[in-house]
Amino acid sequence: MIEKQIEIEDVDPRELFGPANVHLEQIARLVPKVKIIARGTSLRVLGEEGDVNRFEHRFQELVAYYDKYGHVSKEVIDQTFTGSALAEERAEQKDDIILYGTGGTVVRARTENQRRLVDLYPDHDLMFAVGPAGSGKTYTAIALAVRALREKEVKRIILTRPAVEAGEKLGFLPGDVKEKLDPYLQPLYDALGDMLPAAKLSKFIEEGTVQIAPLAFMRGRTLDNAFVILDEAQNTTMSQLKMFLTRMGRNARFIVTGDLTQVDLPRSSDSGLASAIERLRGVEGIAIVEFGARDIVRHRLVKRIVEALKEENNGKELNQIQSDHEEPSNC
Repeated sequence: MIEKQIEIEDVDPRELFGPANVHLEQIARLVPKVKIIARGTSLRVLGEEGDVNRFEHRFQELVAYYDKYGHVSKEVIDQTFTGSALAEERAEQKDDIILYGTGGTVVRARTENQRRLVDLYPDHDLMFAVGPAGSGKTYTAIALAVRALREKEVKRIILTRPAVEAGEKLGFLPGDVKEKLDPYLQPLYDALGDMLPAAKLSKFIEEGTVQIAPLAFMRGRTLDNAFVILDEAQNTTMSQLKMFLTRMGRNARFIVTGDLTQVDLPRSSDSGLASAIERLRGVEGIAIVEFGARDIVRHRLVKRIVEALKEENNGKELNQIQSDHEEPSNC
């Protein structure tokens, strides 16, 4: 029998082991031939040499998975410690590669709902992708658009956002209209920059093959042979969303993305996104993919932030509902 100490580096053991060590207890049940003792950022593992070495190999696989994706699940742990390959390793087979980006970077669907968006794409000309910040909705949609352009499914890509300020006032920014709006549209440029070389992207923008513009610029247009993405759609009214959706022309593909927890419209205005989704749910040719906290692929803290602020917002909404239904005072 041997004893080995495994250090856990750059990973929060509380997240890896789960609430009240639920993940660690699951691991212990799956490897009964070794004894596991957790101490802060290290594990003491006791058992026969072969069993301990196998455990260490599997455990490092689990740590690598968590370090890359920011979460683990019961299924991933089961598949790791029962000798099967990690679920995510299977997910990273060639079929999940969307395209090869700048410098050969592999752009792939990394979560269940990102894969669902990719899988539903061939059979749906209009798709809605809604969910929290950092879940890869827009990035996956832009990857699909770039792939469609490369494969000559469409002749142009059009990316648009409603010009709604998130606390800042665009009118006070320096410069002309383009200079005021370009920083607001920068996330779309950033995503394209991951997938297209800078020189080619500049040429596409100059030629009009790639267009990035505020939503108001879509009025009156008919968008044929185009892959069109409306980002931040939670900041559209129903009339704006209807205007956008009715721009769809021949051989057009539309994806609408948004986060219903981050509406920046004035209180007197209602977001049209939630209403549109409910009205269009079940319509043939339209797909709706609802992302969740488990799809968040940014820094692992983003998931915690989203969940914490969601709880706070729910409380405020409840208070507002109660206030709206209070009897008016006779004073």
